[in-house]
Amino acid sequence: MAEIPKEMLRAQTNVIVLNILEAGDNYVYGIIKQVRDASNGAFEINEATLYTTFHRLEKDGIISSYWGDESQGGRRKYYCLTKLGREKLQLAFESWAKVDQIIENIKAQKEGLDSKKD
Repeated sequence: MAEIPKEMLRAQTNVIVLNILEAGDNYVYGIIKQVRDASNGAFEINEATLYTTFHRLEKDGIISSYWGDESQGGRRKYYCLTKLGREKLQLAFESWAKVDQIIENIKAQKEGLDSKKD
């Protein structure tokens, strides 16, 4: 299987983060670990990228944050999806489905043209 270009994954950082948060509130290191584990180490989001992403998403009302208690060690800032965030994630999935369908249509057209050449 071909390796996914890092630029392609980076372009989807918002969707990756929102998808993780859809499963439940999470904090920076938890998200970093989840992305690394889910990709079998093929993709890692660094802290700076996450903080920039969180800042933008929170400013846009797509996520919110709160400070957790210290019962699990150090105090952690948790992030969670808002209603708007869930809507944006659903739209992103629908957009991906449309793009995927366009690519499949183009491939089918190409295959049809290739078979006419034979």
